[in-house]
Amino acid sequence: MGALPYGLKPHLLGGGQVVPIDARSFRLEIPTLPHGYADAQVDDCKGRRRSQFAWAPPASLTLRARASHPAPPGTLGFGFWNDPFGLSLGGAGGMQKLPAAPQAVWFFYGAPPNDINFVSGGRGDGWKAASLRSPALPAALLVPGAALAFLAGNAPILRKWVVRAVQTAIPAAEAELSVPLSEWHTYRLHWETARVRCEVDGVTVLDAPVAPRGPLGFVAWIDNQFAVLSERTGIRFGIVPTTAPAWLEIGELEIRGSAVA
Repeated sequence: MGALPYGLKPHLLGGGQVVPIDARSFRLEIPTLPHGYADAQVDDCKGRRRSQFAWAPPASLTLRARASHPAPPGTLGFGFWNDPFGLSLGGAGGMQKLPAAPQAVWFFYGAPPNDINFVSGGRGDGWKAASLRSPALPAALLVPGAALAFLAGNAPILRKWVVRAVQTAIPAAEAELSVPLSEWHTYRLHWETARVRCEVDGVTVLDAPVAPRGPLGFVAWIDNQFAVLSERTGIRFGIVPTTAPAWLEIGELEIRGSAVA
């Protein structure tokens, strides 16, 4: 496999592949998989502590992207994040660091049964631009707190309270995108210390005073997982079968900003 731009490293599970195209372009592919988890991901987080992640505001990201289907199963996306689970998305690569509260600014797609958002009243699936800024919490508090929230979030009598508490604790901004995933479009995000702006084909789709804490790493992926954070159905995670191969193609990737030494 040829070199990936910006020192990105692949994380692959379940037959996932990364196919370099040119110096700034690549394709992430997952196969037909009736059972089990498939992930094709690249990022610059592996082998680094979060304090060593590569990017801090002000930073910008520009790329062209298209997917194999208008509505592929699972999730896909690209942007900046803090690898909050201590591993690559969905489990690829194994535990590398303690979990952390999520920080992200990205373009994110989730097919049903994905039903997760941090904005009350927002849509839980679909193609979005989004920004999350969680409070800084030590892992010693975060891990048991997350476990308790998961358990309580699946108790019908507590479900609504827990989901609303999570949404209140994590300031977020989201905007639904109407452009077809299966067509080429140009995506750009601008990450400032206290504000983010996301554009599609030069048109601003999200401009919000909710910016994640840095430093963050770049990530792009496609997989067959789902996540639910819903007042109606609680908190849960899982995988969906893929009935045909699916891919996400990234072109003309350009990242600019305050690279962390």
